[in-house]
Parts: sequence; structure tokens; C-alpha cells
Amino acid sequence: MNRNRSLRWARFGRYGLVLLLLTAVAVQNAAATTGGRYLTVGTAVAVLCGLALLVRRLPWYVAPLLTTVGAGLWGWPLLPLFLVALFDLAAGRRIAVAVGCCAVVLAANTVAPPMISLWRPQQYGASLFFILAVVAGLWMGNRRRLVEALNTQVEHLRVERELREEAARTAERSRIAAEMHDVLAHRLSLIALHTGVLSTRAASLPGPVAERLTLLRTASTEALADLRDVLGALHDRRPTVGDAVPAPVLRDVRELVDQAREAGQQVDLQADGQPEQVPAAHRLALYRLVQEGLTNARKHAVGAPVRIRLTYGPPATVVEIVNPPGQAGEHNASSGFGLVGLGERVHALGGHLSAGPHGAGAWRLAARMPLPAPIEQNGPAHDPRDDRR
Repeated sequence: MNRNRSLRWARFGRYGLVLLLLTAVAVQNAAATTGGRYLTVGTAVAVLCGLALLVRRLPWYVAPLLTTVGAGLWGWPLLPLFLVALFDLAAGRRIAVAVGCCAVVLAANTVAPPMISLWRPQQYGASLFFILAVVAGLWMGNRRRLVEALNTQVEHLRVERELREEAARTAERSRIAAEMHDVLAHRLSLIALHTGVLSTRAASLPGPVAERLTLLRTASTEALADLRDVLGALHDRRPTVGDAVPAPVLRDVRELVDQAREAGQQVDLQADGQPEQVPAAHRLALYRLVQEGLTNARKHAVGAPVRIRLTYGPPATVVEIVNPPGQAGEHNASSGFGLVGLGERVHALGGHLSAGPHGAGAWRLAARMPLPAPIEQNGPAHDPRDDRR
């Protein structure tokens, strides 16, 4: 948007310069050389040259040709418009054409009347203006091409960053699918195992209870198969850099803190509540958030203490990781898209992630994930009369 606005203002500036200023000056000068008469061939040529310089749809050679003829025949009154044409030629890298036009104009003015000749009053005055116009055109053309190249590069970088962010989000979704597959598959396997054990004693159980145990075992087995088909298909098995040290499933955050302390990192952990009070997805997200916060502190704030505050709800699971400024690590180059993946994970849980400067040079990583509403047991109540049937 800013670029289009700049181009529009540049176009308006050219219209004002060429049409309102230079063309008017050329018409006035041409009229002055003919005794104040405005309806002459010279004034008509000045207006025609000004219009040719403004109309962009004309072939590129029309304006230089008209201004060259006009400056060659009518001399210095049309010099300003001829300089604009030289400027355009130089900006478009048509230096040979610009030099040829200068030679034609100077040669034609050798036989022009002294009153309009470019060789008067200084013999080399017009040549100096020609050189300045060509040099200015070269500089402006190079600058314009440089700006266009930079804009194109910025656009490519923007598209590349969007693609990399989307790849990071996709990778995080795949990691979430793999983790939840492992957790849910383990729990469903336990349900299927225990219901299977109870089903072996169906003869000693009431009929309705035995039927519900069979139904529960069948449902858990089918759910486990469906889970493997759906979440297993979402799991990307291709090796990546992050797979070198896979994050353990449902490990406590305190283990990460102990490992960081053993590595010499100063970590202060404050935890309210018990991890068992929050869903497994929240515990996995907490693990990844603390892991990312400690890793960033080791890379970008060596020697700085890290303060971690955890709240295991209700009403929400909250984590805050703050570290003051420190020395930059030797190998602190990173992709910069870890936070993008974490934001995707937290957003999938209905939460919000914020990361950025905090205070005097400190860095803060915080997330809040609301706990899901408790599931109401709306199933039919057990009737004691069923046991007497």
C-alpha cells in the first residue's frame, strides 16, 4: 500500500513538473523569441513535447524524438523539456540514444540563429546541462531498480516466512497427534484389558452387568482401532531435528527443571496444584512450553536465572517463564519457529500464548489454557430391579 501511494505521488509530481512548470516555461520562452506571440509553431511544439513526456502509453522513442527535433530547431526555449527526455533515457539505460540526441541537438544549433542557439552565451553551457541530466537519470534509474529488487526480495521473504510458519504449525499438529495417540492408546488399552479380565468372570456377575462389560470391551477395542487409524495417520514419521531427543510422554515438568539445574542453569520453580488435576493435553503443552523457555534462556541469556510459575487450575492451566538479560550463547542460531508451533498447540486447547520483552531487557513466555467443562454423566441410572431379573 505504501509503495503504491509513493508511486502515485511520484506520478503527480511529474505531471506538475512537466506540465505546469517546464511546459509553461517552454511556451513562455518560445513566445518571447517571437515578440510575444503565443500562437506559433514553436509554442505548439513545446505543448506537443510536454504531452509526449506525460503520456506513458506512447512508444519510448516518441518523446525523445520530438524533444530532440524541438530543441534542435528552436534552441534553448525547449531545453528544459529536452533535459527531461535525457533524464528518462538515462534512467532506462539507453545511454547511447541519449548521447546521440545530444549530438544531434548541438549539431543543429550550430546553424541556429544566435538568439535561440544553445552555444550562446557560453559555448559549453548546454553540454554541462546535458551531462547533469544524464548522470541524474542514471542515479535515479539505478535507485529505482534497487528499490524494486529489495521490494521483490522482501515479498519473497514474507512468503517464505508464511510457508515456514505453516510448516511449523503442521509439524506441531503432527507432534500433538503422536503424543495424544500414545496417551489415549495406553488408557484405552487399560480399559480393554480390565474389561476383558472382568468378562472372564461373567458367569458370577448379574446379566445386565455382564452385558455392559461386553459392550464396554467392544467399544474400547473399536475406539482403540479408530484412534490408531486417525491419529496414527496424522503422525509424521519422517525424521526431523526435533526427533533427535523425543519429548517423553506425560513426564513431569520437575524433571526438566532438575536436568537444567544439573547442567548449571539457575531455575526457580513455583507450582500450585497437582498435575493430575489437568488433562493430559495440558500437561504435554506445559512440558513443551517449559522446555522451550529453558532452551531459549540457555541460548540467549547464558547465566541468567529463570523463574517458572505453574498453576494447575482450576479454572485454567497457567505457565509463566521469565528470565532477565544475560550473555548470548555461542550457538544461538535457531529457526525462530518454535514459538509458532507452541502457539498452535496452545490455541488448539483454547488458550493464549504471549512471548516478548518484559521489563528491563527481560524475556517472558506465558500461556493460559482454560480447563474444559466437566462432563456430566447423563447416562441412564442403574435400576436395582435389574439385578433381580
